[in-house]
Amino acid sequence: MANITAGMVKELRERTGLGMMDCKKALVEADGDMEKAIDDLRKASGLKAAKKAGRVAADGTVLTKISEDGNFGVILEVNSETDFVARDENFLNFANKVLEKAFDTREIDVEALMAGDLENAREALVQKIGENISVRRVAQIGFENVNDGIVETYIHSNNRIAVLVAIKGGDASLAKDIAMHVAAVNPIVVRAEDVPKELLAKESEIYSAQARESGKPEEIIEKMIQGRLRKYVAEVSLLDQPFVKDGEVTVGALLKKAGADVLSFIRYEVGEGIEKEEVDFAAEVAAAAKL
Repeated sequence: MANITAGMVKELRERTGLGMMDCKKALVEADGDMEKAIDDLRKASGLKAAKKAGRVAADGTVLTKISEDGNFGVILEVNSETDFVARDENFLNFANKVLEKAFDTREIDVEALMAGDLENAREALVQKIGENISVRRVAQIGFENVNDGIVETYIHSNNRIAVLVAIKGGDASLAKDIAMHVAAVNPIVVRAEDVPKELLAKESEIYSAQARESGKPEEIIEKMIQGRLRKYVAEVSLLDQPFVKDGEVTVGALLKKAGADVLSFIRYEVGEGIEKEEVDFAAEVAAAAKL
């Protein structure tokens, strides 16, 4: 009898998209033969899941939920392969079940959140729909006490962009406006001093290369670089950005007038950062015709 290791189970799970227990059982029955285990799983109604698990799930939906007292919120991204499935009732029902559990348990570790019934439901949905479905990420913002702050949300573009924002002072209407601004303008940080040093170094390197092409004296080049960096920081910092509903005032000035401040925000956009495979359908048809 072969020794079935956790690494073998993990590899089979990654290659098939099926549950951990199913993968372990298949490996035991196949005496550790990975390819035989895959074949056995495919024969046992796992065909679609095994075929689709490797495909890129870069479409989907983002969802949020806020507590009635407005001091806690959760945000979630669930992915599918196509926009068609992202609008499917079965997919959306599944996504909402995941959201409800994340809200109730306040669990932000995806693997822990999905363990048990939700993972079984995901696998069943893969079988039914015929696409890879994955819960990509979940996060939350909350306060211990109701009076500590306000959490609000904004959903944009058919659930493709979602935002949670936490403010101190002001009211829910102001928080909603800030969340809408974050959805539309996509700042990186709240304050200029929050911009990561490594990001500034990267931008500085780019501006330096561009400025030196001008052939100007070094002291002028340095001033050009610093000027561009200041402009960049203002563009990506929420408080320095012109408010989306009134370009004559910055978000920081808007908040100051209301005696409020932004503590944090989270912005999810469907598929951001995922390299989606571009499919040449004409080439696929031509290749299929040669078979």
